Amino acid sequence: MRSLHMAKMINELAVTLAAVTLIAAGANAQDLPGSGKSVRIAKPTWDTGWFQTEIYRRALQELGFEVAPPVMLHNDQFYDAVGQGEVDLWVSGWFPLHESYTDAFLEGAEPIGYVTKYGALQGYLVDKKTADENGITGLSDFSKKDIRSLFDSDGDGKAELVGCPPEWACRDKIVLHLDEWGLGDHIEPTETGYSATMDAAIEKYRNGQPILFYSWTPSWVVGVLTPGEDAVWIQTPEASKQATIADIDGCVDNPCQIGWDANDIRAVANTAFLNANPAVRTLLERMTVPLGDILAQNARLHAGEDTPEHIERHAAQWVEENREIFAMWIRTAIDAASDQAD
Repeated sequence: MRSLHMAKMINELAVTLAAVTLIAAGANAQDLPGSGKSVRIAKPTWDTGWFQTEIYRRALQELGFEVAPPVMLHNDQFYDAVGQGEVDLWVSGWFPLHESYTDAFLEGAEPIGYVTKYGALQGYLVDKKTADENGITGLSDFSKKDIRSLFDSDGDGKAELVGCPPEWACRDKIVLHLDEWGLGDHIEPTETGYSATMDAAIEKYRNGQPILFYSWTPSWVVGVLTPGEDAVWIQTPEASKQATIADIDGCVDNPCQIGWDANDIRAVANTAFLNANPAVRTLLERMTVPLGDILAQNARLHAGEDTPEHIERHAAQWVEENREIFAMWIRTAIDAASDQAD
């Protein structure tokens, strides 16, 4: 009860400070660009994107929009829905990874702004102890029977890789990688719920057993298994030039042939909705959330602060800690709407 009371106090403080900001800017509630309008926002199935979603939802509310709690959608569901105008936006587009969905939304929606620019890495990792003891530096090492047997707990002759669920874009990329590199007979990716499977892998690691897993940044996984300390990014065979990235902490080599392009995390919104709401377009073009802040929140999430109330509290705290720049984004968005009206 005490924690709920505290969350309520924080939310009330956020509303109060938002009102002060808008009054100081000379805006009355009925003058806000979102007055009398609603926004349908979505969130992804991966929990590491929920914090950013809530921060953006609060910004839309401060513009006067009515914003219901976000609806959770799989990638293909979202991109089809946003292109058709059935939802308005989300802030969980990963590009270039999500370019595979372009046909679903190209005519009716568009990526806009950068939640985090060039900060979203992806790749394959092995626990550092096993990698060091066995000289594992790349995915191609799993073509060796003695290596893959270390990661084969069910005796089927294949190393077990914590992979992605079928509805995530990374699942198809992993399958493509293993096929292209001739490793499909040597590595078996899981396709069940990622968080639960990764939790089981972490437990294996803590019991001294080898683990091979896919992960990304920002993610709670790389907070629990720190690259360079607990795990290492391993290289992929015949990586393209675009997938070779310098100065990746915890990679076995520098530059690192990580095999995945660095991604930008972007908002994706229905174009007709943006054209009708210049304040939202301007807001999405300017808002960002630092990678370090996302990682810090993800650590709190994995430690058990994972309910909707927790996420709302994390976002409210972030907004107040960044109130000056947050207020500037709101003011700029209001001005954009006013300029178009003139």
